[in-house]
This record gives sequence, structure tokens and C-alpha cells, in this order.
Amino acid sequence: MPIAPNFSRPNQLLDNQLCFSLYSASLAMTKLYKPLLDALDLTYPQYLVMLVLWEHDDITVSALGERLSLDSGTLTPLLKRLEQAGLLKRQRSSADERKVHVVLTGTGLALCERAAHVPACVVAQSGLPLGELMGLNQQIKKLRGAMRAPAITQQP
Repeated sequence: MPIAPNFSRPNQLLDNQLCFSLYSASLAMTKLYKPLLDALDLTYPQYLVMLVLWEHDDITVSALGERLSLDSGTLTPLLKRLEQAGLLKRQRSSADERKVHVVLTGTGLALCERAAHVPACVVAQSGLPLGELMGLNQQIKKLRGAMRAPAITQQP
């Protein structure tokens, strides 16, 4: 694809944009996960919720939202659908009624075993050695942390 005449700003080329690399990688990742998660009757956001619960059962909705970087408006419908599917229960705290705990059911816990193959499928599809993938993951986490810091604004 030819570049427009007199375009001399490499920092504005699509292929030089970190945001586009992350965006297109995210789309590819979601596409890879879709058939794996369809077999488990989960959407990708539901899978992320289940990953947290498999790691930390009996967690508050607010802690779950913090862990996933989701607000309650996004998280509540996800939890409702997972509860309707019989994978978890939401329970108000007896000590503080403002807190709602999310607890796995036996079915939700059993789903962990059925989903155990998913990470290996992703690693295999990447074609990268596990150590390289783990390093990439650490770099992305570092980038995410930097992006969450207060924004630096520049005026033209």
C-alpha cells in the first residue's frame, strides 16, 4: 500500500502505533479464545470473572471489580448471568449489608477442571516459548501500570 506523497511523519504511521499493535493483538486473542470458551458456555469477560474466582473464592463484588478493572455497571450483569447459569452465588454480608460476596458453586468449581486446557492452547497458538510469553506479559503489565499513572499532557 503506497504512502501518501510527502508524508514524512513515521510517528504517525499505523504500523508504528503501539495502541494499534495492542488493539489488533487483543482482537486476535479474543478470536482465539472464542471457540475455547464457547465449549464452556462462557464469554471472554465471564471467563475472566471465573479465573478470579478460581483463584480467590468468596470475594466481594468491589474487590472483583478492582481486580478486573471493571465498574459495577459492567460487572453486575456479568455476575447475574453467571449466577443464572449456576456457576456462582451472590450473598450479602451479614456483617455489612453494603458488601456483596461472590462465591463459587460446585458447578462453578467443576468448570475449573473443564477449562484447564485453555491456557495451554493459547501458549501453543502463540508459537512463542513460555519464557518469552511470560516476559511479554510482564512488559505489558509494566506498560499498563505506567498508563494508569496521571496523564502527561503536551500542548502543540
